[in-house]
Amino acid sequence: MSASIRFLFFCIFSLLALPAASHAETLYGALTRAYESNPDIEAARAGLRATDESIAIAKAGRRPNVAAEARATYSDTNNTVSKTAQVSLTVKQALFDGFKTKNSILAANSRILAGRATLKSTEMDVLIGGVQAYVDVLLNQQISSIRRQNLDFLAEQLNASKARLNAGEGTRTDVAQAQAQLAAAQAQLTAARTNLRSSRAVYKQIVGLKPAKLKVPKIPTKFIPKNLNLALGLSMQNHPALASAKHFIDASEFDVNVAQSALLPGVNLTGALTEADGGVTSAQIGARLTIPIYGGGANAAGVRQSKERLGEARIRLDSVRRQVEQIVIDAWVSFNSSKASIEAGNAEVRAARLALSGVIEERKVGQRTTLDVLNAQASVLSAREALAQSQRNTIVAAYNILYTTGQLTANGLNLNAKRYNPEAHFKQVEDKWFGLRTVTK
Repeated sequence: MSASIRFLFFCIFSLLALPAASHAETLYGALTRAYESNPDIEAARAGLRATDESIAIAKAGRRPNVAAEARATYSDTNNTVSKTAQVSLTVKQALFDGFKTKNSILAANSRILAGRATLKSTEMDVLIGGVQAYVDVLLNQQISSIRRQNLDFLAEQLNASKARLNAGEGTRTDVAQAQAQLAAAQAQLTAARTNLRSSRAVYKQIVGLKPAKLKVPKIPTKFIPKNLNLALGLSMQNHPALASAKHFIDASEFDVNVAQSALLPGVNLTGALTEADGGVTSAQIGARLTIPIYGGGANAAGVRQSKERLGEARIRLDSVRRQVEQIVIDAWVSFNSSKASIEAGNAEVRAARLALSGVIEERKVGQRTTLDVLNAQASVLSAREALAQSQRNTIVAAYNILYTTGQLTANGLNLNAKRYNPEAHFKQVEDKWFGLRTVTK
């Protein structure tokens, strides 16, 4: 093999051995991972699938009940032994049950719709948690960087104070003050790094992976309503907590009808086929009418109980409506105040930096002390951290508006994720007569 070919292979293998370039993880990418793999969402989907089975349970009231029975007896009386065997098959079919089955099916449907709204609410909770975790990592990274720069600056000031002391231009007090500020800055940096580790752990818990190189997300302005009234209107239409509460009211109304069915007559069709010893076979078919007269008061109590629960569901809807209205207003106020804080924060950082530069120049000519420089640097540090916090709060508040208006969903954000379709499982089980295997997707 020639030297040039060997060199070419060496270059190729060297390139293959290089670590893959790290790609920045966008906020939407993190939310997509959370939507597809978060265990809270998976548990909520499993819970909804369990709720779907209530429709099949309710429809069982329309279907026949079939049972087989085998009986064998042995008797010995006065040394007379007798043996008998009998096999029977019975069928029972409800013809009329006071509309119990009909209303049970309607109640089950309403609870399934409420369960879907609850699933949407869980997905939104996870996504807003993902937004907060994402920007918290960015915030703590930025604060760690700011405090690292502050530590370097204070180390330079300490060296400068020592140099001036050695030259006879400074005092030991200046050196001590610089040392104290440097020690405090080291403690602040340690705290910032601890917060960063904690925020990374929260990110991994929600998203499923450790945060890689994160990009600063943009504010989703195209999804934010133009004014507070529009935001309130959207929340009343789209928030899943309201939808769930409304469906529970529907289910409670049907539950009242189910309870009242116990006071109505019922008609059942029965049939039996029996085969005994000697090939004797008998068949029976008949109808049974049952008219309830008095059941100890239990039926009437059941009706009253269901009516009270209906009243509770209606009151709860009013409570949920007020809660949603409150969180919409809070998110709207927080968003606008955070935006204003960013503008003020930028101005404060510029002013603090300008003031620091001036104090440093004045110290050179003896008009300022080291303590003045340290105080000015502390103002710069405070202003930069406050600005970073305002930027984080603005992004969170913007997505909180989407959360409160029901838009923070995979469909609303158009996430590049495989969407979970709860209707698919419902259709698979609503008319299922047999089978023990569950359908997980």
